[in-house]
Amino acid sequence: MSNKKIDGEPRWRLYCVAAAFTFSIGFSFFGIKKCVPYADTLTILTYRYVAALIGVAIWISVTRAMGLFPKSEIRRPKARLYQTAALYILFMIFQILAMFFATSIEGAIVYAMVPIFAKIIGRVVLGEKSTRLQMIFVVMTVASLMVLIVLNASEINLNLKGIIFMAIGTFFMGCQNVSARYVRGVFKPIEITAAIAIGGSVIFIGTSIVKAIVTDGMAELLSPLKHPDFIIWVSFLGIFCILLSAQFMAYMLAHMEIVQSTIFNSASTLVSIVAGALILGEPLRWYHFLCGALILGGVVGLTLAPADSKNAGKALSDDMKK
Repeated sequence: MSNKKIDGEPRWRLYCVAAAFTFSIGFSFFGIKKCVPYADTLTILTYRYVAALIGVAIWISVTRAMGLFPKSEIRRPKARLYQTAALYILFMIFQILAMFFATSIEGAIVYAMVPIFAKIIGRVVLGEKSTRLQMIFVVMTVASLMVLIVLNASEINLNLKGIIFMAIGTFFMGCQNVSARYVRGVFKPIEITAAIAIGGSVIFIGTSIVKAIVTDGMAELLSPLKHPDFIIWVSFLGIFCILLSAQFMAYMLAHMEIVQSTIFNSASTLVSIVAGALILGEPLRWYHFLCGALILGGVVGLTLAPADSKNAGKALSDDMKK
C-alpha cells in the first residue's frame, strides 16, 4: 500500500475527513445542551432529521445543477442501500429507547464498544482481517476511553434494560458500518446519507405526529420553532451531526478498513470531554491527560498501522460480478 494513498485516495484527504467527522460528532453535545430547554429527546431528534433532509435536498439539487451528482447505474441492488440506511436508523431508535432507562454515561460506555462490534461483524460477514498490531491499538483505545468515561462520571447506576437497549443499538451501528463498507464502490457516500436522512425523517416525523395526536400535544411539538436558538442549534445537529457526519463516515468506510474508520468515534468522545472542559469550564484532571494520550496514541497508531490490501474483505461489487 502506498505511503501517500489508501485504497486509491490521498492519505491527507482521508485524514482531513476523519478529523472533520471527529469534531462534528464531538461537538454535538453542545447542540443537544442548547436544544434540551425547548424540547424532549424525540422532538429534538425529529427536527434534526428534518434539518438533515433539507440539507440533503439542497446538496443534491446544487450538485445536480453543477453536474457533480453521481449518475445512477442500472441493475444496482438498491436493497443493500436501504439495508445500510435502516441499520443506522435502528441504532438511533434503540439509542432513544436506552435513554429512558440508562444514563448518558452508561450509554457512552457501551457505545465505546462500537469498534469491537464492527471488527467482529466485519470479520465474520466480510472476511476483513486486521493485524495483531492493529488489534492492540483498538483494545488500547477502547479500554482507555471506557476508563475515562467511568472516572469522569460522578455516579453510575447500572440499569439492565438501558444497557440491553444500548447494546442492541451499538450492535446495529456495528452492522451499519459493515454494510456501508460492503457497498463501497457501488453506492456513493451521498446516496447512503440521503437514504438515511429520508428514512429517518419519515420514521421520526411520523412517530412525533402520532405521539402529538394521541397526547393532544401538537402545540408542544411545534412550540420549539418559536425559538431562534432552537432552530439554529437543531440545524447544526442535523447538518453537521447527521448529514455531514454520515457522509464523512461513508467516505471513510469506502476507503479505510472498518477498525480504522470506527475508531474515530472514540476520538469524538474525547473531543466532547475536552471541549466541555475548555468551553464550559468543566475541570480537567490527571486521568483526562493520561487516558486522552492513550486514546490519541491508539487512534494515530491504528491509522498508521500497516495492513495488506488483501485483508480488506469482500465488497458488493465483487459479488455482483459473480
